[in-house]
Amino acid sequence: MCWLRNLDIERPSYKNLNRLIGQIVSSITASLRFDGALNVDLTEFQTNLVPYPRIHFPLVTYAPIISEGYLYKKIYIVLAFYTMPPPPLEIHHVAEKAYHEQMSVAEITNACFEPYNQMVKCDPRHGKYMACCMLYRGDVVPKDVNVAIASIKTKTSIQFVDWCPTGFKVGINYQPPTIVPGGDLAQVQRAVCMLSNTTAIAEAWARLDHKFDLMYAKRAFVHWYVGEGMEEGEFSEAREDLAALERDYEEVGVETTEETLGDEEEDEY
Repeated sequence: MCWLRNLDIERPSYKNLNRLIGQIVSSITASLRFDGALNVDLTEFQTNLVPYPRIHFPLVTYAPIISEGYLYKKIYIVLAFYTMPPPPLEIHHVAEKAYHEQMSVAEITNACFEPYNQMVKCDPRHGKYMACCMLYRGDVVPKDVNVAIASIKTKTSIQFVDWCPTGFKVGINYQPPTIVPGGDLAQVQRAVCMLSNTTAIAEAWARLDHKFDLMYAKRAFVHWYVGEGMEEGEFSEAREDLAALERDYEEVGVETTEETLGDEEEDEY
């Protein structure tokens, strides 16, 4: 994934993935454990993110995803370019601390809408958002959040479906992110985890369907499942169901536009 570059990890292991997933789960459940200006209950995710029963697969994004080692290299290179002789290595501690504290609410909010911070590989610019739930942690105030979200709404690259043009749910928790000592992520003053429902996630289903078709055409591994009692027809049924899910996401993104055009034609008569 793209975020591995920011963590400066050449060969990621399950430990690296699990630590990041743990940070995300911690952010999602922070309101259950700590106080904040706007607490979000788990039941509110279903209420705010799921418009239709089958469209219930959230896209998770986390920001900032950055390591201290990655920051050190970036900051030291810049300082070395403008400083003769190059600065001492010890200066990176001060520079890193300043950089972390300066990462504004607007910056981490914008990062949530970039593909390199997503946990699923898809391009949100190819789809439309139905709803977004922004879960902030740390040194965050509602005023900064409102300004950041207002800026997001003005960007033409971020599109929402017509029937839900301002679908934002916000949670603010005062407890800053806690990192694992010696882990991958840098210590930051504020972070945000976004759960969004977007039609762009259909790209993931299409990719999965394609891989299934390649393997099923050769009946790869099918005998193992049939030997355990499954029927071969169940594979075809599952494939058809996933194809229907792709169509559901496609229809959600266009149905409002078509209905609007139909209403306009009726008004003309």
